[in-house]
Amino acid sequence: MKIAREYDLVSKEIDELVALIDRLAVDAAASDFELPQNRVQDLLSVAARGGHLIVKLYGIDSHYMKLFEAPLKYPYFKSMHSGCYDHVSEVAGILKAVQHNIRSGMLLNIRSLLQAEIFSDFLEMAEHLLNEKYKDAAAVLLGAVLEDSLRKLADANNISCYSEAGKPLTIDPLNIALAKAQIYGPLVQKQITTWANLRNDAAHGYFLRYDEGQVQQMLLFVQKFCADFLK
Repeated sequence: MKIAREYDLVSKEIDELVALIDRLAVDAAASDFELPQNRVQDLLSVAARGGHLIVKLYGIDSHYMKLFEAPLKYPYFKSMHSGCYDHVSEVAGILKAVQHNIRSGMLLNIRSLLQAEIFSDFLEMAEHLLNEKYKDAAAVLLGAVLEDSLRKLADANNISCYSEAGKPLTIDPLNIALAKAQIYGPLVQKQITTWANLRNDAAHGYFLRYDEGQVQQMLLFVQKFCADFLK
Protein backbone atom coordinates (compact mmCIF):
# COMPACT_ATOMS: atom_id res chain seq x y z
CA MET A 1 0.00 0.00 0.00
CA LYS A 2 1.10 3.54 -0.74
CA ILE A 3 0.48 4.72 2.83
CA ALA A 4 2.55 1.85 4.23
CA ARG A 5 5.44 2.73 1.90
CA GLU A 6 5.25 6.38 2.92
CA TYR A 7 5.18 5.41 6.58
CA ASP A 8 8.28 3.23 6.15
CA LEU A 9 10.16 6.04 4.37
CA VAL A 10 9.21 8.58 7.03
CA SER A 11 10.16 6.18 9.84
CA LYS A 12 13.54 5.48 8.23
CA GLU A 13 14.25 9.16 7.75
CA ILE A 14 13.39 10.21 11.32
CA ASP A 15 15.41 7.30 12.77
CA GLU A 16 18.46 8.35 10.72
CA LEU A 17 18.09 11.98 11.76
CA VAL A 18 17.73 11.16 15.46
CA ALA A 19 20.76 8.85 15.36
CA LEU A 20 22.84 11.52 13.61
CA ILE A 21 21.88 14.39 15.93
CA ASP A 22 22.36 12.18 19.00
CA ARG A 23 25.94 11.41 17.94
CA LEU A 24 26.60 15.10 17.39
CA ALA A 25 25.24 16.03 20.82
CA VAL A 26 27.30 13.36 22.59
CA ASP A 27 30.50 14.20 20.71
CA ALA A 28 30.05 17.96 21.22
CA ALA A 29 29.49 17.52 24.97
CA ALA A 30 32.73 15.53 25.24
CA SER A 31 34.90 17.80 23.10
CA ASP A 32 36.97 20.72 24.40
CA PHE A 33 37.45 21.92 20.84
CA GLU A 34 35.13 22.83 17.98
CA LEU A 35 33.91 19.78 16.10
CA PRO A 36 35.44 19.66 12.60
CA GLN A 37 33.82 20.90 9.41
CA ASN A 38 32.42 17.51 8.38
CA ARG A 39 30.41 17.39 11.63
CA VAL A 40 29.09 20.91 10.94
CA GLN A 41 27.95 19.60 7.57
CA ASP A 42 26.14 16.79 9.39
CA LEU A 43 24.40 19.37 11.60
CA LEU A 44 23.31 21.43 8.59
CA SER A 45 22.07 18.25 6.90
CA VAL A 46 19.94 17.45 9.95
CA ALA A 47 18.58 21.00 9.93
CA ALA A 48 17.61 20.83 6.25
CA ARG A 49 16.21 17.30 6.25
CA GLY A 50 14.49 17.70 9.61
CA GLY A 51 12.84 20.94 8.58
CA HIS A 52 11.61 19.41 5.35
CA LEU A 53 10.18 16.41 7.20
CA ILE A 54 8.40 18.53 9.82
CA VAL A 55 6.83 20.74 7.15
CA LYS A 56 5.57 17.64 5.32
CA LEU A 57 4.13 16.09 8.47
CA TYR A 58 2.79 19.07 10.38
CA GLY A 59 2.87 22.13 8.10
CA ILE A 60 5.07 25.21 7.90
CA ASP A 61 3.11 27.13 10.54
CA SER A 62 2.90 24.25 13.01
CA HIS A 63 4.02 24.31 16.64
CA TYR A 64 6.70 21.74 15.82
CA MET A 65 8.13 23.92 13.05
CA LYS A 66 8.30 26.96 15.31
CA LEU A 67 10.14 24.93 17.94
CA PHE A 68 12.51 23.53 15.32
CA GLU A 69 13.31 26.94 13.82
CA ALA A 70 14.27 28.53 17.16
CA PRO A 71 17.70 26.87 17.68
CA LEU A 72 18.48 27.24 13.96
CA LYS A 73 18.42 31.03 14.44
CA TYR A 74 21.12 31.01 17.13
CA PRO A 75 24.17 33.03 15.98
CA TYR A 76 26.49 30.24 17.14
CA PHE A 77 24.49 27.43 15.51
CA LYS A 78 27.51 26.00 13.67
CA SER A 79 29.62 25.87 16.83
CA MET A 80 29.74 22.57 18.68
CA HIS A 81 31.93 21.85 21.73
CA SER A 82 31.57 21.12 25.45
CA GLY A 83 30.71 24.74 26.19
CA CYS A 84 28.30 25.13 23.31
CA TYR A 85 25.95 22.29 22.44
CA ASP A 86 22.57 23.20 23.96
CA HIS A 87 21.21 24.06 20.50
CA VAL A 88 22.19 20.58 19.27
CA SER A 89 20.34 19.02 22.20
CA GLU A 90 17.27 21.15 21.42
CA VAL A 91 17.19 19.92 17.82
CA ALA A 92 17.61 16.35 19.10
CA GLY A 93 14.72 16.74 21.52
CA ILE A 94 12.35 18.06 18.88
CA LEU A 95 13.21 15.31 16.41
CA LYS A 96 12.77 12.69 19.14
CA ALA A 97 9.29 14.07 19.78
CA VAL A 98 8.48 13.64 16.09
CA GLN A 99 9.93 10.12 16.22
CA HIS A 100 7.68 9.34 19.20
CA ASN A 101 4.61 10.58 17.29
CA ILE A 102 5.45 8.33 14.36
CA ARG A 103 6.19 5.23 16.45
CA SER A 104 3.13 5.65 18.69
CA GLY A 105 0.73 6.05 15.78
CA MET A 106 -0.13 9.66 16.60
CA LEU A 107 1.01 10.65 13.12
CA LEU A 108 -1.87 8.70 11.58
CA ASN A 109 -4.31 10.69 13.71
CA ILE A 110 -2.67 13.94 12.66
CA ARG A 111 -2.92 12.96 9.00
CA SER A 112 -6.58 12.13 9.45
CA LEU A 113 -7.20 15.54 10.96
CA LEU A 114 -5.36 17.25 8.13
CA GLN A 115 -7.32 15.27 5.57
CA ALA A 116 -10.54 16.25 7.32
CA GLU A 117 -9.55 19.92 7.12
CA ILE A 118 -8.75 19.59 3.41
CA PHE A 119 -12.09 17.91 2.74
CA SER A 120 -13.82 20.63 4.72
CA ASP A 121 -12.16 23.32 2.61
CA PHE A 122 -13.23 21.70 -0.66
CA LEU A 123 -16.75 21.08 0.60
CA GLU A 124 -17.04 24.71 1.67
CA MET A 125 -15.81 25.73 -1.77
CA ALA A 126 -18.43 23.52 -3.42
CA GLU A 127 -21.12 24.99 -1.17
CA HIS A 128 -20.01 28.50 -2.11
CA LEU A 129 -20.13 27.66 -5.82
CA LEU A 130 -23.60 26.24 -5.38
CA ASN A 131 -24.79 29.33 -3.52
CA GLU A 132 -23.43 31.46 -6.36
CA LYS A 133 -25.46 29.36 -8.85
CA TYR A 134 -22.44 27.56 -10.32
CA LYS A 135 -24.05 24.13 -9.97
CA ASP A 136 -21.91 22.48 -12.65
CA ALA A 137 -18.56 23.46 -11.13
CA ALA A 138 -19.88 22.44 -7.70
CA ALA A 139 -20.91 19.02 -9.03
CA VAL A 140 -17.48 18.37 -10.53
CA LEU A 141 -15.74 19.42 -7.32
CA LEU A 142 -18.03 17.26 -5.17
CA GLY A 143 -17.35 14.31 -7.45
CA ALA A 144 -13.61 14.78 -6.97
CA VAL A 145 -14.00 14.89 -3.18
CA LEU A 146 -16.17 11.76 -3.26
CA GLU A 147 -13.67 9.85 -5.40
CA ASP A 148 -10.75 10.86 -3.20
CA SER A 149 -12.77 9.91 -0.11
CA LEU A 150 -13.41 6.43 -1.52
CA ARG A 151 -9.73 6.03 -2.32
CA LYS A 152 -8.69 6.96 1.21
CA LEU A 153 -11.36 4.67 2.68
CA ALA A 154 -10.07 1.82 0.52
CA ASP A 155 -6.48 2.51 1.60
CA ALA A 156 -7.52 2.47 5.25
CA ASN A 157 -9.13 -0.95 4.78
CA ASN A 158 -6.32 -2.58 2.77
CA ILE A 159 -8.33 -2.51 -0.46
CA SER A 160 -6.32 -1.89 -3.61
CA CYS A 161 -6.98 1.42 -5.36
CA TYR A 162 -5.41 0.19 -8.61
CA SER A 163 -6.47 -2.08 -11.43
CA GLU A 164 -4.47 -5.13 -12.54
CA ALA A 165 -2.93 -2.86 -15.19
CA GLY A 166 -1.76 -0.48 -12.47
CA LYS A 167 -4.22 2.32 -13.23
CA PRO A 168 -6.00 4.18 -10.39
CA LEU A 169 -9.57 2.98 -9.87
CA THR A 170 -12.39 5.45 -10.40
CA ILE A 171 -15.56 5.87 -8.33
CA ASP A 172 -17.53 2.91 -9.70
CA PRO A 173 -14.96 0.12 -9.16
CA LEU A 174 -13.94 1.61 -5.80
CA ASN A 175 -17.60 1.70 -4.78
CA ILE A 176 -18.09 -1.93 -5.79
CA ALA A 177 -14.95 -3.05 -3.91
CA LEU A 178 -15.88 -1.19 -0.73
CA ALA A 179 -19.45 -2.49 -0.74
CA LYS A 180 -18.22 -6.03 -1.41
CA ALA A 181 -15.93 -5.73 1.62
CA GLN A 182 -18.97 -4.59 3.62
CA ILE A 183 -17.39 -1.25 4.52
CA TYR A 184 -20.86 0.15 3.89
CA GLY A 185 -24.20 -1.26 2.82
CA PRO A 186 -26.07 -1.48 -0.51
CA LEU A 187 -28.04 1.72 0.12
CA VAL A 188 -24.88 3.80 0.38
CA GLN A 189 -23.50 1.99 -2.67
CA LYS A 190 -26.57 2.95 -4.73
CA GLN A 191 -26.36 6.55 -3.56
CA ILE A 192 -22.71 6.77 -4.55
CA THR A 193 -23.56 5.37 -7.99
CA THR A 194 -26.21 8.06 -8.39
CA TRP A 195 -23.83 10.88 -7.50
CA ALA A 196 -21.06 9.40 -9.64
CA ASN A 197 -23.42 9.54 -12.63
CA LEU A 198 -24.26 13.16 -11.84
CA ARG A 199 -20.56 14.03 -11.61
CA ASN A 200 -19.93 12.35 -14.97
CA ASP A 201 -22.76 14.34 -16.56
CA ALA A 202 -21.28 17.57 -15.21
CA ALA A 203 -17.76 16.66 -16.31
CA HIS A 204 -18.93 15.82 -19.86
CA GLY A 205 -21.13 18.88 -20.31
CA TYR A 206 -24.57 17.27 -19.94
CA PHE A 207 -25.74 20.11 -17.75
CA LEU A 208 -29.46 19.72 -18.45
CA ARG A 209 -29.58 16.18 -17.03
CA TYR A 210 -29.57 17.46 -13.44
CA ASP A 211 -30.63 20.56 -11.54
CA GLU A 212 -29.39 22.70 -8.66
CA GLY A 213 -31.52 20.83 -6.13
CA GLN A 214 -29.84 17.53 -7.00
CA VAL A 215 -26.39 19.05 -6.59
CA GLN A 216 -27.52 20.33 -3.20
CA GLN A 217 -28.51 16.77 -2.25
CA MET A 218 -25.14 15.55 -3.50
CA LEU A 219 -23.39 18.09 -1.26
CA LEU A 220 -25.34 16.88 1.78
CA PHE A 221 -24.52 13.26 0.97
CA VAL A 222 -20.77 13.87 0.52
CA GLN A 223 -20.64 15.88 3.76
CA LYS A 224 -22.32 13.06 5.67
CA PHE A 225 -20.23 10.37 3.97
CA CYS A 226 -16.97 12.10 4.95
CA ALA A 227 -18.21 12.59 8.52
CA ASP A 228 -19.34 8.95 8.83
CA PHE A 229 -16.48 7.08 7.18
CA LEU A 230 -13.36 9.29 7.28
CA LYS A 231 -12.82 9.63 11.01
